[in-house]
Amino acid sequence: MDAFSVVTLLGAATAAGWVDAVVGGGGLLLLPALLIAAPGLPLATALGTNKLAAVAGTSTAAFTYARRTKLDWRVAGPAAGLAVVVSGLGALLAGVVPAAAYRPVVLGVLVAVALFVTLRPAMGLVADPLKRTPARTVAVIAVAGGLIAAYDGLIGPGTGTFLVLAFTTVVGADFVHGSAMAKIVNTGTNLGALAVFGATGHVHWQLGAAMAVCNIGGAVLGARMALRRGSGFVRVVLLVVVLALIVKLGIDQFRA
Repeated sequence: MDAFSVVTLLGAATAAGWVDAVVGGGGLLLLPALLIAAPGLPLATALGTNKLAAVAGTSTAAFTYARRTKLDWRVAGPAAGLAVVVSGLGALLAGVVPAAAYRPVVLGVLVAVALFVTLRPAMGLVADPLKRTPARTVAVIAVAGGLIAAYDGLIGPGTGTFLVLAFTTVVGADFVHGSAMAKIVNTGTNLGALAVFGATGHVHWQLGAAMAVCNIGGAVLGARMALRRGSGFVRVVLLVVVLALIVKLGIDQFRA
C-alpha cells in the first residue's frame, strides 16, 4: 500500500468516526475506502479490520455522550448485551450470505426511512415520553440488539443509522439521545463481530489500529458537535447519510 493510499484511508477513518458519532453510517465511507486502498484483502478481513477501527470510534463516542447527557440504560444496556452475542453470530455467516440476498430489502427500507423522516419533520426533534411503554421497550431491545445487530455482523454499513431510527420511532427518543443510545449498542455489535473476526484470523491488526486512532479523533469531534448543535443538526445529517446509503446500494444493485 503506497503512502497516498494510507493517507486517504486514514482520512476516511477520521470522517467515518465523525459520521458514526453523529448519526451512524460511517461504514459507508470506511469499508469502501479500505477495499480500494487494500484490494488484496479478503472481504472477511476487510470487514474485521473495519470493526477494529469502528469499535474504537463508537466506544469513544458512547463515552462522550454518557459524560454529557443522560442515557436510558434500561433500554441501551440490555440491547447492547444482546447485540454482542447476535452480531458475533452474524459475523460467523459473513461472506456466506450473498449481498444480493439482502441488498434490495435494505434499499427498500432506506427509501421508506427517507420518506418517513422527510414527511415528519417534527420526528426526533423532541422526546415523546408517551412512547416509552414496557412493550415498546422490549420491542426496541429486540430490534436493536437482535435484528440490527445481526445485520451489523453480516456486513455493517448503516447500522448506526438504523439504530438511531429504532430508538426515535419505537420509544420516542429525540435524535440526540437516540444517537447516544445507538452508540452504546453499536459498540456491542462491533465488539461481538470483532471477537469472531479476530478469532478466525480476519483482522489486519496494524492497519486497523492506525485507522482506529483516526476514527477516535473523528468520533470525539462528531459527538461534541451533535451535543452542541442538537437534534435539528442530527436530523439533517441523518437524511444526508440515508440518501447516500440509498445511492450506494442502488448503484451496487444496478451493477449486480
